[in-house]
Amino acid sequence: MEGRANSRGEPRAWPAGPVLCRGCVEPLIFLANFALVLQGPVTTQYLWHRFSADLGYNGTRDRGSCTNHSVDPTAQKVETLTSHWTLYMNMGGFLVGLFSSTLLGAWSDCVGRRPLLVLASLGLLLQTVLSIFVVQLQLHVGYFVLGRILCALLGDFSGLLAAGFASVADVSSSRTRTIRMALLEACIGVAGMLASLIGGNWLQEQGYANPFWLALALLIAMTLYAAFCFGETVKEATPARLFTLRHHRSIVQLYVTQAPEKSRKHLALYSLAIFVVITVHLGAQDILTLYELSTPLCWDSRLIGYGSAAQHLPYLTSLLGLRLLQYCLADTWVAEIGLAFNIMGMVVFAFATITPLMFTGYGLLFLSLVVTPVIRAKLSRLVRESEQGALFSAVACVNGLAMLTASGIFNSLYPATLNFMKGFPFLLGAGLLFIPAVLIGILERANHCPEFQQFSQSP
Repeated sequence: MEGRANSRGEPRAWPAGPVLCRGCVEPLIFLANFALVLQGPVTTQYLWHRFSADLGYNGTRDRGSCTNHSVDPTAQKVETLTSHWTLYMNMGGFLVGLFSSTLLGAWSDCVGRRPLLVLASLGLLLQTVLSIFVVQLQLHVGYFVLGRILCALLGDFSGLLAAGFASVADVSSSRTRTIRMALLEACIGVAGMLASLIGGNWLQEQGYANPFWLALALLIAMTLYAAFCFGETVKEATPARLFTLRHHRSIVQLYVTQAPEKSRKHLALYSLAIFVVITVHLGAQDILTLYELSTPLCWDSRLIGYGSAAQHLPYLTSLLGLRLLQYCLADTWVAEIGLAFNIMGMVVFAFATITPLMFTGYGLLFLSLVVTPVIRAKLSRLVRESEQGALFSAVACVNGLAMLTASGIFNSLYPATLNFMKGFPFLLGAGLLFIPAVLIGILERANHCPEFQQFSQSP
């Protein structure tokens, strides 16, 4: 097989170098998400500010005037432009990331996880630099889209997650894999919660530029950690060509190659389930800041920061809930409970017209994120140890497709439903979540046969 040996035909040794801990990918994910969440709501509010200034609209900063503009066509135009540019950024990232993330993830099965982690970190760093130029120099907002595309070309956050979850699968046993992946997702949540609390208050006090500068500093530190401190988890990393169709074929083979009965069918159905879950999560995230900025809620940047922190709190509460529920319930039932709370939270969002009701919706999401680590762990057990990178690059591809679908549905549906029900996209999300609930239940019922534990060998 191409790239599996050095020039003398011998397997290449595990890469040497200074490391802090083998497979300690949690600091990378923490710093990356902290930087991204710090920038996300700020970017949305910056777009809102730019379009409001261009159109001469100033009804968002004063709560009294905001509540009197429920049918203001200028306000609706600002919302529509902001929503559409968010869609453009996500589409640009997906169209490039669909190719790069799948290529780089499978490539990491050969060369190791570290190269992908470094490339993805550099991409996030480059995106932040371009965002700083836009804010500081008042460049056209289209440069946000350019930054998103360049970031996706180098792997993006989805590539970072692919390498991160693959490295966890490399060093964890089948028994501990679910909780290890939940721990990694908890790092995402804690980082997002802290960044939200800092970003909302900081934006209100000092404007748009400083949060981007802090994100830049964190991403520089993250890139250095990936390059010099991360302990490689692929035991026999070997050189391999990057631009070859073999990496994409390895992903396709996960779903089409002959395997023990039902394993590939399970792989496809679990992939569909995680696609729907991520689509609803990302779609709701895309419009929540807009939903909170506009009438009747009319939140300022401080309240938006608190809301974003509440939105990320389920990463931590879901980890604790998963750990406790695993003592008395199977992973499948834990996922079903999480989906039930997620559905209830979406329904409350759809009808939230006052701040306490909005935070009630956030509270109902406290177990909503137990679903994805359960599905990821189940997927990981269905493939061989040598296929983990290909699997999680496929999941990254699913994530990118979910991002595009979420943006296409939610960012298009939100402005289209402003006139009759602003919260309708949340109701749609609640309905979509019944799909993974049914799929997971069907798969569990059909799962009386062995779950192919021969492919889940402990490292």
